[in-house]
Amino acid sequence: MKLFDVYPLYDVTPIKAKGIEVWDDKGEKYLDFYGGHAVISIGHTHPHYVKRIKEQLDNIAFYSNSVQNPLQQELAHKLGKMSTCEDYALFMCNSGAEANENALKMASFHTGKSKVIAFTNSFHGRTSAAVAATDNPSINAPINKQQEVTFLPLNDKEAFEKAITSDEYCAVILEAIQGVGGLDEPTTEFFQFIAKKCKENNIVLIADEVQSGYGRSGKFFAFQHHGIQPDIISIAKGMGNGFPVGGILIHDSFKPSYGLLGTTFGGNHLACAACLAVLEVLEDEKLMGNAAKLGNYFREKAAEIPEIKNVKGKGLMIGLEFDFEIADLRKKMIVEQHMFTGSAKNKKLLRFLPALNITQEDIDLFFEALKKAL
Repeated sequence: MKLFDVYPLYDVTPIKAKGIEVWDDKGEKYLDFYGGHAVISIGHTHPHYVKRIKEQLDNIAFYSNSVQNPLQQELAHKLGKMSTCEDYALFMCNSGAEANENALKMASFHTGKSKVIAFTNSFHGRTSAAVAATDNPSINAPINKQQEVTFLPLNDKEAFEKAITSDEYCAVILEAIQGVGGLDEPTTEFFQFIAKKCKENNIVLIADEVQSGYGRSGKFFAFQHHGIQPDIISIAKGMGNGFPVGGILIHDSFKPSYGLLGTTFGGNHLACAACLAVLEVLEDEKLMGNAAKLGNYFREKAAEIPEIKNVKGKGLMIGLEFDFEIADLRKKMIVEQHMFTGSAKNKKLLRFLPALNITQEDIDLFFEALKKAL
């Protein structure tokens, strides 16, 4: 059997990693400034993370959600405290797409309505309602297009206010910093306007923090830069540092009932151990503060390079915009400079999504390599 060919692949085969260093099967070393789409939040094979998972494997790796799992409660308590979202409840699943799927489902249950508002250049996943709310027709199959989604321009208050007068919407889903779309952000004024109008019109506001959450923006969640309170928050990528896990935080105003949501693998013992390890390292190593500080340092270094026309994003969810398409530059960075970086729907944007415990010296190495590649 062969693999279903859906990924254009670089000719690199990683077999070992530590921190941001990755070695391939030929013994060549690379520096990872992309973290597999912002997944590696505390560095590859962090010793505390490895220890937590190994210890859990020696006890129990998995059982279904039909029995007690105290690790889930421990995780919910620590996550609520660290994120200052203690008036929410946690439901665990397995991926960002599944998190957004459950968020949209909860919104529809809660309101009895089905239409969704999303925004241009959004990306919320590849499953049913999540991909329908993703602004990319090429990955939206006919079966997904049965979902009713209205796409609006980001930061257009007039278009938003006009749309919600129809009284058909269950949810507004919004990335506080767009990931795949290219690091565009809602303004604070726009985000607060949306939050106010959603409350007035009984529409559920979903903050998609799948990529921007877990300290990456310099705050635990990127929406916290704007002083608003979403009804549901979706989480995934950096949550497990590579272990497949996702979840939603559901405000206490929503009432649970047996069977409302469900999952076989979500919240299993190994997943909880991975997630707890990530939170413990984020706290012990003060990585949110590091992300904020190094985001500022990154901007200072970028200002020294005339080819860079714009710096987008916050903290260590950041990108460099050029006046040319960056596909060749990204290839040079990996083939010649041995550094992993990311692309976006905006073909002129090079994305930088490293582990949150990188150093100024790591950023210096990145910019030295970038100058050579340019």
